[in-house]
Amino acid sequence: MKFSDLKSEEVEKAANMMKAISHPMRLAILGYLGEGNQLSVTEIHRLLNIEQSTASHHLGILKDKGILASVRKGKNTLYYLKRQNLSKLVRCISECACD
Repeated sequence: MKFSDLKSEEVEKAANMMKAISHPMRLAILGYLGEGNQLSVTEIHRLLNIEQSTASHHLGILKDKGILASVRKGKNTLYYLKRQNLSKLVRCISECACD
């Protein structure tokens, strides 16, 4: 599908997804999850050295915007990219930032 084929509602949804991704902490979370990982809030807060409540807040935003999904495993909720092709976007952003 070409971008020009998108309806206005779909463009709006894409813009909202990009806004959610644009926060440094959320982009960092996607960087870790873009490697095909499923991570808990605890793992993410430790990796990023942030408060657990802050990690939960950012995960909630990403999930609300349709970027992340979650699955319950025992007492933990594991988060992962809802669409694996988002890892390409994260990789592209990383490559552009490192030039």
